[in-house]
Amino acid sequence: MNWKPPKVFYGWWVVSASSLIALYAGGIIFYGFTAIFEPIANEFGWSYAQISLAASIRGVEMGLLSPLFGMLADRWGPRRLIFSGGVITALGLILLSYTTSLAMFYGAFVLVAIGISACSMTVLMIAVANWFKRRVGLASGIAASGFGFGGLLVPVVVRLIDIYEWRMATIILAAGILATVLPLSLLFRHKPEQYGCLPDGEVKGPIAYNDGLAPLKTAEAGVKAKQALRTRTFWHLAFAFTWHSMLVNAVVTHIMPYLSSIGITRSISSLIATANPLLSIGGRLGVGWVGDKLDRKRVAAGALAMMAFGLFSFGYATSTEIWLLVPFLILFGIGYGGSIAMRPSLVREFFGRTSFGTIFGLLMGIGNLGGIIGPLLAGWVFDTWSSYQGIWFTFAGLAVAAVISVLTAPPVSTKIIAS
Repeated sequence: MNWKPPKVFYGWWVVSASSLIALYAGGIIFYGFTAIFEPIANEFGWSYAQISLAASIRGVEMGLLSPLFGMLADRWGPRRLIFSGGVITALGLILLSYTTSLAMFYGAFVLVAIGISACSMTVLMIAVANWFKRRVGLASGIAASGFGFGGLLVPVVVRLIDIYEWRMATIILAAGILATVLPLSLLFRHKPEQYGCLPDGEVKGPIAYNDGLAPLKTAEAGVKAKQALRTRTFWHLAFAFTWHSMLVNAVVTHIMPYLSSIGITRSISSLIATANPLLSIGGRLGVGWVGDKLDRKRVAAGALAMMAFGLFSFGYATSTEIWLLVPFLILFGIGYGGSIAMRPSLVREFFGRTSFGTIFGLLMGIGNLGGIIGPLLAGWVFDTWSSYQGIWFTFAGLAVAAVISVLTAPPVSTKIIAS
């Protein structure tokens, strides 16, 4: 009797490709930016607020484009968005390497933001959620863990800058985008119904291929985007996503400058900046898995509460109280990773899959408004008071507000689903 290896559900290939793209693209753009923060400030003499504005510009573009890319992902599927996003991101990094003025610096980040919006979090999570229902938390967590592993690239970026200086380093990183994102984009498929099955690998019947240009009907009931906008549930999640993005973007952008400001060396700061996303992997996988087993609202709220306690520890840390960075890394890292994994699960549970991409894109777009404000506000606070402490305590309070917003989100009325 000949043994045949079990056939792997194609959704797991989508998860794997999403995780690898998230690892590289998220690692160099989202986490890696903190490594070039100080070299650019030293070369040009720009203030922290001016440089932080680049991260805010990235957030503006992503906020504006997330709803559009969510809608396009529903209509076209993710493949061509991810491919084109990789090309545009690489062009933005190349332009960044030739920066000679603040306007050119911001212009480069506009290109980077457009590209990363098409090949990063929103589109990747939409691609994964289309292939899973019962295991969407675990699948989203595995895909999102790529962003956590992206933290491993922070020391790589630091080392590249030390060896080649930041301009050549960005060109090398751009080449890496082309070498990783473009080939992996070819693995993406839109929805399982196109290939004769249902989410989670359940058998549907004969394959009726659809190239993604025409609307594809699914067996699963769901809420349309216009209907979702009229629900309290949508706005509860939107507020929670906004506070979450505000504090996460601020911490990730300013973690190395903050640690330097309290007397911690650059080499140790880079290790801490690396440990934060790595520890988030436990949250992305563990919390995502738990969310498939227990009440998703409570699990998501618990992850946000961990972030709040972690930020309090972060704000009290000093060069003599460096041990406080341990609870920060554990609580904030796991909570941050877990809340990321739970976002698509919450949207999928409340609104279904009919217009998941559009609804998720709208929520991510609104949430990115917080990502715009967070880094800029943190930079302004430091420029004004020469201390980050107050802003970390403020963000801890916003994390508590996000907990309340998620816990009080009402279920979507069956009348809305039926209408």
